[in-house]
Amino acid sequence: MSNMNNRILLLAIFCLVLSHELEVSFALPEPKAPIAFGGAQIDCKARCDERCNVASRYRRCFRACTTCCERCNCVPPGTSGNANVCPCWANMTTSGGRKKCP
Repeated sequence: MSNMNNRILLLAIFCLVLSHELEVSFALPEPKAPIAFGGAQIDCKARCDERCNVASRYRRCFRACTTCCERCNCVPPGTSGNANVCPCWANMTTSGGRKKCP
């Protein structure tokens, strides 16, 4: 009887260890923040506020700008143009083929 209890106990411990190992091996890695040209994350909200402050549709401009900034980690200087400063910004398009970033 004691021998059977020991086997059941060992089997239970083995199952617990195995389930823990599987959980650890299938855990999703944490997403990494994009790296800026200088190696630091920029303040997208502040940069996009400057970029869109004279836009006729501020909220629309700000929403598109923050999306582009989070993906590219770059916002061109000024209120419009200068997209060549951020190649990622200049090349991003909508599903309809239009430029996404203001």
